[in-house]
Amino acid sequence: MVEINPLTQKAPINMIPFVTFTLLIFFNLISSSSSSQISISVTPKTLSKSGDFVTIKWTGIPSPSKLDFLGIYSPPSSLHDNFIGYIFLSSTSGWESGSGSISIPLVNLRSGHQFRIFRWTELEIVPDLVDHDHNPLPQTKHLLAVSEEVGFVSGRGPEQVHLALTGFEDEMRVMFVTPDGKESYVRYGLTRGRLGRVVKTRVVRYEKEDLCDAPANSSIGWRDPGYIHDGVMLNLKKGKKYYYQVGSDSGGWSTIYSFVSQNRDSGETFAFLFGDMGTATPYLTFLRTQDESKSTIKWISRDIEALGNKPALISHIGDISYARGYSWLWDNFFTQVEPVASRVPYHVCIGNHEYDWPLQPWKPDWSSYGKDGGGECGVPYSHKFHMPGNSSVPTGMHAPATRNLYYSFDSGPVHFVYMSTETNFFPGSNQYDFLKHDLESVDRVKTPFVVFQGHRPMYSSSSGTKDISLRKRMIEYLEPLLVKNNVNLVLWGHVHRYERFCPLNNFTCGSLALNGKERKAFPVQIVIGMAGQDWQPIWAPREDHPTDPIFPQPLQSLYRGSEFGYVRLHATKKKLTLSYVGNHDGEVHDKVEFLASGQLLSAGIRDGPADAVHMESKFSWYVKVGSVLMLGAFMGYIVGFISHARKNSADKGWRPIKTEEI
Repeated sequence: MVEINPLTQKAPINMIPFVTFTLLIFFNLISSSSSSQISISVTPKTLSKSGDFVTIKWTGIPSPSKLDFLGIYSPPSSLHDNFIGYIFLSSTSGWESGSGSISIPLVNLRSGHQFRIFRWTELEIVPDLVDHDHNPLPQTKHLLAVSEEVGFVSGRGPEQVHLALTGFEDEMRVMFVTPDGKESYVRYGLTRGRLGRVVKTRVVRYEKEDLCDAPANSSIGWRDPGYIHDGVMLNLKKGKKYYYQVGSDSGGWSTIYSFVSQNRDSGETFAFLFGDMGTATPYLTFLRTQDESKSTIKWISRDIEALGNKPALISHIGDISYARGYSWLWDNFFTQVEPVASRVPYHVCIGNHEYDWPLQPWKPDWSSYGKDGGGECGVPYSHKFHMPGNSSVPTGMHAPATRNLYYSFDSGPVHFVYMSTETNFFPGSNQYDFLKHDLESVDRVKTPFVVFQGHRPMYSSSSGTKDISLRKRMIEYLEPLLVKNNVNLVLWGHVHRYERFCPLNNFTCGSLALNGKERKAFPVQIVIGMAGQDWQPIWAPREDHPTDPIFPQPLQSLYRGSEFGYVRLHATKKKLTLSYVGNHDGEVHDKVEFLASGQLLSAGIRDGPADAVHMESKFSWYVKVGSVLMLGAFMGYIVGFISHARKNSADKGWRPIKTEEI
């Protein structure tokens, strides 16, 4: 008898046909004689809303393999290879007995779910069939068991509720998803019990044929996106807490949400900003998902709760869900962010993973634009969000024009500007003309601070050599606009770290402090793409990767943070403070402060987290008061939404460390 090592897949070459034949007989025996002994059950059969848990139990699996897996399917008619995710049975306790159970939350994809158990062994690994991390994808040749279907209660109202500013102070936009697109409304008012004002929503939708490439328009990546509703609450009083509900009598009404309306006269702005967050799933799938996104939402929820009845906003500057053509990840993302996005406006700009595809209309020879969007070509992004303004670029294909590219708005003493690094920003383009006119028109008495945002950074000390040509042209064409118009802060994503630079102009450090008679008021540029995605540039040696190149910190780079997190902004008419909060502890690890005059008041945290909290002043007081009240309630939600099974199952798979910048 020849002994075969299943991990190395080594066997004498003349024995391979015999082994293959033996395996076929083995699996046929399982199918014919043992399948009747294998059972799988799910409870409950009907769920109320996205994030509710379902428990799957199985028994009677003969000779369990550590690669046997549970496939998750929606709709239930999906082919075996078209799962939305999978969990190795070996990630559960007692799997060697052939029995086990697991509980996971499900997101409503507007169709039922089904679970299937498959036998898979190391000998069946197909080296060329891999996921985004180059890990072998499970094979579905040997079906062992199929569950009953699990569905969601009808008439429970819309889901995926999120807010956005319109550019008008007395308005608030709300968007949500329904399965059928029937006439729906937003009703709102100043008290929970009297939602007497009602507005009708408009409905949009996209089809598989509107997408530009695989996997987005393939049977593997496509799922029905539902109908996207868009309504605007009008005639809002300044700085008041409003309650609202979305839906209809026939389709059901959502739970009652609340938000605080804008008040530009308040002289105060609160915002939470980050890039590249993504979403977390309780299962493995074709792409790596972002577990750290849970912590980002947790700490931002703490901060929003601490503010009480003060308006705030969220700014997510590109690489939003990381769906990249697998549409259910968009549903997962909106379910995950709904606790914050239904309370404060959630603003976005486009990144490479929402847009880039081989035939995109603006793709200069020097550019690094690839196929990072997974064939979405901006279609889901353009439909699921509605930002202020009317910017758009035709796709040059059947796909509708891409929207939400560049826009601006005021919030208290801050003027926020957003750009697209994925479309034409050269002089003469519509985007350049907008940015130039907008920056030149800012009323610095009304809004003394200007915060400019985009996805790919103008400056970064990461390994992003492929973006060198793009950065060169950003410095040539965009930086003069920023310097000339005295922009205070420039925020970027794309690189999945935090990095703060000195006040910069063409790689030269200036000073925002008064220096004799000379004052070089250059913008402070900061990379904030550390909210969830875990591909990281290499800034320090690693014992397990001694040959990886190290990218040293240049003189212009004043702070580089290795922790996931986000930044929070607090501005008054006199001062703006930006603080980097780490997800690992919820504390401040870097900060920068500006006066309305443009002077740099302070930068950096000298005495560690304790001093950082003290220096946060007013904002920290809000956070401390609200933290205790909020964390218990929020953790109940987040635990209910994302199962620990995601981490457990990931630990059982292959997870090579990635070093490239994405």
